[in-house]
Amino acid sequence: MENSNARKGLGRRRILKNAGAVTATAALMSAVRASFPGGAFAQAAGPETNKVTLGFIALTDSSPLIVAKEKKLFDKYGITDANVAKQASWGTTRDNIVLGSGSGGIDGAHILTPKPYQISLGLTTPENKPVPMYILSRLNTNGQAISVAKELMPTGATVNAEPLKAAFAKMKAGGKEVKCAMTFRGGTHDLWIRYWLAAGGIDPEKDVSTIVVPPPQMVANMKVGSMEAFCVGEPWNEQLVNQGIGYSACTTGDLWKNHPEKSLGLRADWVDKNPKAALAVLQAVLEAAQWCDKLENAKELSEIVGKRQWFNCPPADIINRIEGKVNYGDGRKIDNRDLSMKFWRDHASYPYQSHELWFLTENQRWGMMAADLDTKAIIGKVNREDLWREAAKAIGVAASDMPAGTSRGKETFFDGKVFDPADPKAYLAALQIKKVA
Repeated sequence: MENSNARKGLGRRRILKNAGAVTATAALMSAVRASFPGGAFAQAAGPETNKVTLGFIALTDSSPLIVAKEKKLFDKYGITDANVAKQASWGTTRDNIVLGSGSGGIDGAHILTPKPYQISLGLTTPENKPVPMYILSRLNTNGQAISVAKELMPTGATVNAEPLKAAFAKMKAGGKEVKCAMTFRGGTHDLWIRYWLAAGGIDPEKDVSTIVVPPPQMVANMKVGSMEAFCVGEPWNEQLVNQGIGYSACTTGDLWKNHPEKSLGLRADWVDKNPKAALAVLQAVLEAAQWCDKLENAKELSEIVGKRQWFNCPPADIINRIEGKVNYGDGRKIDNRDLSMKFWRDHASYPYQSHELWFLTENQRWGMMAADLDTKAIIGKVNREDLWREAAKAIGVAASDMPAGTSRGKETFFDGKVFDPADPKAYLAALQIKKVA
């Protein structure tokens, strides 16, 4: 009996000793991890960095970035120090991307889809220095509008801009400069208003002056008579109507239903250095896009983005067009959810290469990109639809719910023009008003 008790006592002492050793080892490992937060342990467990700085402009299509921050989705995927920083203009966004976060700038942004191409090619950067960028996802389709000053409402201009042709000619003959505002040369809003004008027989290079105005300043500038028309994203067109200053001639969905708009663009060197972190950022943004796209979240979404630190805009100026309720301001009203801004529905977040080809082709149309630009090569460098697929799969999107290919096929515009991504030169040849020969 004594021997048996002795053996049991020895067993207990060994167990306690081993437990102590395990505890000590765990404590040691914890200390090592704490000493090297950016080392091998951190990399094995998750993203290479927990930090990213992303820019945004106060436009409804920046919502996925804002929601990912507000709903702590960045934190969920290991990006616990995500800074979503307001930018004053698209020019500021470009300058801060060129700087990079290491020099006080940003790693990426909610951005006009053509801009990562402009920046990668060095077309709009200081000293024309190329800064390679990637497009990781689209942020939305639809959701922009072309608005016209109240005094021009009697012309009856809508998606058809032709009624403005005579009015603009008369203004010019009287010595007035006709100004049409957009947000950045060669950007989406510039291309929408140019397409709209040209389709109505108005040459945006000769018959009007296209001027650059930051999105949040559009309404104030229209109020003081600084322009006759502008193209911008929401909520500024809705705010213009609510203040009785002008009206929406058309939404951009009227020009081209389910057209691509903004993108999530990041510096290529940041993504290459931090591939796991880039996927983590993308997963958070895709999950946020799914949340933003649900109609039942529209009220909360408008309240979130309307906050002072984001848009500083009344939710009443935001919610209607999110829901698809458009008051054009000239007596026309529609309630069409299918024409509203889409964040996820109908593959809205997938970065189709064919859409980026259209933006490049339109930049060529107006002489903002070289006619002999190797569009296929630059799209192959900038577009990272492969990362989108990887991130979508990681958050549970079924393969059957992803686009089958990188092209959405032929696109038809309101005026009957067709863009075939297999033959962009034929599309260019069919356009009557353009800068290129």
